[in-house]
Amino acid sequence: MTVRVDRSFDVSAPPERVWEFIADPENRARAISVVEEYSIDDPDGRRVTWQVSLPIPLVRKTVRVDTEDVTRRPPEFVKFVGKSKVLKVTGEHEIVETGTGSRLENHFIVDGKLPGVEKFFKRNLDAELANLRRDLERDLETGQ
Repeated sequence: MTVRVDRSFDVSAPPERVWEFIADPENRARAISVVEEYSIDDPDGRRVTWQVSLPIPLVRKTVRVDTEDVTRRPPEFVKFVGKSKVLKVTGEHEIVETGTGSRLENHFIVDGKLPGVEKFFKRNLDAELANLRRDLERDLETGQ
């Protein structure tokens, strides 16, 4: 089974400022609650390894997810793909200019390779996107 989630939200910031945040794979990794650790694997920051702890019965230890930004079109679009033994995730973030700032359109596809993976993400992707929104808004407020 495949889980697809499409969500968007608006922020009061120009697209270039939203791009600064969302194009940084560290910001994306920090916003995901099940990412316990991550490491940047290349100088450009396009490849990042996540250590993910999934609370499902068949996964008893952290799972290594190798992610890579496969498309970057500053300041409007980034797409990443993450692969592991238990899942493949594709994420897209598109920044659209609005009259009052920007809309961040988020699209995720999770293909689980073990029972329970898709169910977990189906239940939790909205909360994970809320974490991303919170972190983005905090970054916009503090300028960090």
